[in-house]
Amino acid sequence: MANVMDKPALEAFLAREFTEVGDVLSVETVTNDAVTLRLTPDARHIRPGGTLSGPTMFLLADVALYFAILAKIGPVALAVTTNAHIDFMRKPAADLPLLGEARLLKLGKTLAVGQVAIRNPGSDTVLAQASLTYAIPPNRA
Repeated sequence: MANVMDKPALEAFLAREFTEVGDVLSVETVTNDAVTLRLTPDARHIRPGGTLSGPTMFLLADVALYFAILAKIGPVALAVTTNAHIDFMRKPAADLPLLGEARLLKLGKTLAVGQVAIRNPGSDTVLAQASLTYAIPPNRA
């Protein structure tokens, strides 16, 4: 299935609909197979111990998969997360951005399932991996 939203369209959606996190998230790449978001952390995202917080990494995973879905179906604001699982595998550095690469595993009429790998730019080492399911409104046209 071809994309119906490209990088500029997703960036505009981010700026319009996600004003509360638009200062830390940006669209890195959009391909037919994946959408990658960049999270540039600030002091709000650091937890004791000098690492990025789990909720910060979950934010990246959740929005990245949402945008992978939107790339395929268009700007459906009411698609919502119905299930999420995240494995935190390595301690992320507090002073480096994160990339969340989202890939859809299944895109149906009312459910989408995908995975997100979280890494630092320039590294193949996965810091966290998330599996998420989204409910898609049946009357999205």
